[in-house]
Amino acid sequence: MRLTITEECRYLRTPDNRFWVDFGTGYALWARYLAAFDEVRVVARARDVPEIEIPPNAVRVDGDGVTVAPLPHYLGPQEYLRRLPRIDRAVRRIAADAEAVLLRAPSSIATLMHRHITRRGLAYAMEVIGDPYAVFAPGVIEHPLRPFLRVWSTRNLRRQCRSAIAVSYETKRSLQERYPTRPGALSIGLSSVNLPPAAFVREPRPPRLPAGPVTLVSVGSLEQLYKGIDTLIEAISLLRSSAPPVRHVHIGPGRCQPVLEDLATRLGVRDRITFAGLITDVEALRRHLDAADLFVMPSRTEGLPRALIEAMARGLPAIGSRVGGIPELLPPEMLVAPDDPDSLANAIRRTLADPDAMAAASRRNLAVAREFAADRLTPRRSEFYRAARDLMANRRPLPQSAAPAVESVQQENRPV
Repeated sequence: MRLTITEECRYLRTPDNRFWVDFGTGYALWARYLAAFDEVRVVARARDVPEIEIPPNAVRVDGDGVTVAPLPHYLGPQEYLRRLPRIDRAVRRIAADAEAVLLRAPSSIATLMHRHITRRGLAYAMEVIGDPYAVFAPGVIEHPLRPFLRVWSTRNLRRQCRSAIAVSYETKRSLQERYPTRPGALSIGLSSVNLPPAAFVREPRPPRLPAGPVTLVSVGSLEQLYKGIDTLIEAISLLRSSAPPVRHVHIGPGRCQPVLEDLATRLGVRDRITFAGLITDVEALRRHLDAADLFVMPSRTEGLPRALIEAMARGLPAIGSRVGGIPELLPPEMLVAPDDPDSLANAIRRTLADPDAMAAASRRNLAVAREFAADRLTPRRSEFYRAARDLMANRRPLPQSAAPAVESVQQENRPV
């Protein structure tokens, strides 16, 4: 049985018809589904480039058992709307011979696919990996279409979840509450994070007082300001008189970096902040985490953040904002409201001043992160894929001219 999956990531296609991704997950992600399906077909936009333009850090997407069905390339809502007729025709052709479909959402491509497969009466599964209501909230993304996109994408995702036969959510509860399944659908809270053994330190950190400057570290894209790094910079400016002094390293590139550098300069803390850019080497990233004293994630919106889980796997104490799935990972005393530099500064100051609390946070974070170890999650994930496959196999539509409306399927709503 072939599984067709929608994906929002942008791919590069070389003249030999191979597909690459330079910022995202490659073949390893799609190979997971082969535990339940004979073949995987990924539906995603792709841009044709000569082989010499493939970045050194790019990874292959297609491979044994995994193919890509390319869509016309676009960037941003305006290009999407201009090219929508061509994109929709391509999705319709792909949907016409789909055997089993999994929508990775939220996604405009998933919304198009949903429309065409429901016309066929084809049952489908979903993986909900983000929250458009939070992504398009005021102050997170600046775009003239933001209010419309918030309403449109949230409504679409709710409708898709209500009619899916099986849904996997990135979180344990937060996404489920906003985007529920219909009664009887198979539902599971199952993160896509899949940490290998090398991601974990052997022991948590002992109590210790920092001998010199304290290092805060944050990780995330700077394409938009939703990671709240501007809030962190403001909090650091409030900690200028702290002893020991606080410095900050941010890992991750993006077009908002000059804006943040200017903010740090105006607040008089530019010399305390290092923008390390994109770090593709996993071991180099872990060295940065190991060298830090505290991980800070002051996001305005999140799903279940992989960067935070990876930091916790290094036994790194962490402070985060009270949004999305972060409260599922950190205790209340390590949470602050978003967009509140005063509260963030107070939380950083209080945490750094208590070596015993730092050691306790290290122990707890390491234990929580182990729940995301590959050897724990892979069997649960494979079980969900097999259950979804069986449900979809039992609900294959009749030929399109004779297909009835999809009936309700009763399946125990259970965690796996």
